[in-house]
Amino acid sequence: MSSAAPSPDSVTFCADLVRSHDFPRYAATLFAPAAERRALLALYAFNVEIVRVRDQVSQPLPGEIRFQWWTDLFSGLVHGSAEGNPVAAELLRAIREFDLPVEPLSLLVDEHQFDLYNDPMPTMAALEGYLAATSSALFGQAAQVLGPPSGAVEHLARHAGLAQGIVQIIANLPRDASRRQLFLPQQVLASHGCQMEDVFAGKETASLRAVLEQLAGEAQQHLTTALSLLADVPVQARPAFLPLSQVRADLKRLSQPGRDPFAPQPTSRLRTLWTLWRASRSREFTK
Repeated sequence: MSSAAPSPDSVTFCADLVRSHDFPRYAATLFAPAAERRALLALYAFNVEIVRVRDQVSQPLPGEIRFQWWTDLFSGLVHGSAEGNPVAAELLRAIREFDLPVEPLSLLVDEHQFDLYNDPMPTMAALEGYLAATSSALFGQAAQVLGPPSGAVEHLARHAGLAQGIVQIIANLPRDASRRQLFLPQQVLASHGCQMEDVFAGKETASLRAVLEQLAGEAQQHLTTALSLLADVPVQARPAFLPLSQVRADLKRLSQPGRDPFAPQPTSRLRTLWTLWRASRSREFTK
């Protein structure tokens, strides 16, 4: 890749991509310093590109090819063509400027290959492994942009990612069920006598409610742990974890009695901004 700075267009492209497809993370970057914000947007734009692959392909093979392009990029095999990709250009810049480890980014790509197939998530342990390599890794990388890496940051990132990931799975159930994709672990479904076909058919059953209650409970435990660990990390790294305030709000909304788990419930951008702004001024994130 050329040593010249990427054009402002690539910066704008990444910002627009994250604002359109991952507004909570976009909103969280508004509370970070300008130089670090650019790197955060590059990380989050990369994540959006990877997460969206499933929506953009009708068969797994084209998705595998897209993922391989990123894997090759991280292996140092794709340099010339990277300049033409604004997200790759910005991400490579962030990696250089903040000395970010490449391996977690490559593992994130590998883990999202699961998305391309309709194999069900087998166990809770498998789900936690998937979320640790995706959501948790992203929290960890973002925190490293804002402050030095540490065991405390890594510990916090793990719990933050598990909480966020489980909440997203509960929220995304309408979309995933409609395309016969199952992130609810089979092990948990079986323990409550919940049938996969009922989930795919959009049937709200008592057994499905029990599954979702168990997952919400797991998410709450990880969220509580993550918030308690905030005090252990440097203040400058805490904006990386501001999305936890949205996770807390989403979990409360998704846990309301009588909620239809198959009815999409998007959150307004204004409410998201308000949630993150309040959190940014709270003792959790500033003391």
